[in-house]
Amino acid sequence: MGAVLTDRILARREGAVGWLVFNNPERRNAVSLEMWQAIAQVLADFEADAGVRAIVLTGAGDKAFASGADISQFEKHRATADDVQRYDQTSGAAMQRLKGLDKPTIAMIRGYCIGGGLNIAAACDLRIAADDSRFGIPAAKMGLGYRAEAMKALIDLVGPAFTREIMITARQFSAAEALQMGLVNKVVAAAELEPVTRQYCDMIAANAPLTLRTAKRVIREVTKGHYDDAACRSWVKECFDSADYAEGRRAFMEKRKPVFKGR
Repeated sequence: MGAVLTDRILARREGAVGWLVFNNPERRNAVSLEMWQAIAQVLADFEADAGVRAIVLTGAGDKAFASGADISQFEKHRATADDVQRYDQTSGAAMQRLKGLDKPTIAMIRGYCIGGGLNIAAACDLRIAADDSRFGIPAAKMGLGYRAEAMKALIDLVGPAFTREIMITARQFSAAEALQMGLVNKVVAAAELEPVTRQYCDMIAANAPLTLRTAKRVIREVTKGHYDDAACRSWVKECFDSADYAEGRRAFMEKRKPVFKGR
């Protein structure tokens, strides 16, 4: 893995799991411009590492997953229209990298998951939250416009009715409310957050990487509305043509756990 651009983003690999940590706890892990740049880099490194089977995004400390953009940088990086455009291009590139990953991603959420932090969590495949987590998008309290891409991602996750409530009230939602609306997949006690997340990583890492890649690609494609059926068929064919598929069949017949190689 290459050197990370800022110490505000920590990256490490533990076995088959890549960990990306937002490391700005004094600002509740608010995301700066440099952090957005580093996020894209770290995710690209994890994607290229064949040994990484799952990626976990989380925040340093116990106060926040990520509390949105670092407002202290707004005068420097988001004061003019040109500044906003440059910032949006950088953050947008990181978000596209996250959404386009072929490897499964998990947001491990403790504390505040606000604004841009919620956008990051929503772009992950799974969201596991501690019961003390808080969620919200306070754009209406700051006069911010919300991009259509980010709005659509939220609508795809929780539907238009809950998206309206999130955006129009700008209030914070509890973990229980987030679970009820489908914003998160699972809520656990804070002490169980990391163990449960690791259990999910173990389950994912034991599965066939090509099948997971195909699932993610097909899901992305079919949710476009008018999807490329030929592309979907080719991705599925890759699975059936793989050595992993042969291993899966043999393991089933031999009543043992399969050992998948991702090829």
